Amino acid sequence: MDKPVYRPIQSPAVTNHQYRNNKAKPFGQNSFSLHLQTAIGSEKLAVSKHASERLQQRNIRIDDQRWSQIEKKVQEAKRMGVKESLVLLKDAALIVSARNNTVITAMDRDEASTQIFTNIDGTIVLEN
Repeated sequence: MDKPVYRPIQSPAVTNHQYRNNKAKPFGQNSFSLHLQTAIGSEKLAVSKHASERLQQRNIRIDDQRWSQIEKKVQEAKRMGVKESLVLLKDAALIVSARNNTVITAMDRDEASTQIFTNIDGTIVLEN
């Protein structure tokens, strides 16, 4: 039986090196850095399509100051290990994924009082 013969594949040598300008850009000016900072430092809550529809259907209005307060409390809860939270407001209840910084759904307080909430590992009460 003949033994196979293995020969290395010959390739031409690379001789023409073209170096690109590798001057470092100041931090935060390239797209990856901007995206990373946005992902890490983003405290803004996104509102899912479903939650947005529920807010409109139920005529729930939350002003910018209140959103800011909710965002701060959700970040605080996230630091404490909360992943999914129930946010109780004076006139509304929100289910918020602290892990994703996303409002999942919204309902008015009357509707919330008859619901059973599952898969929630934290509650934020902001009734004032």
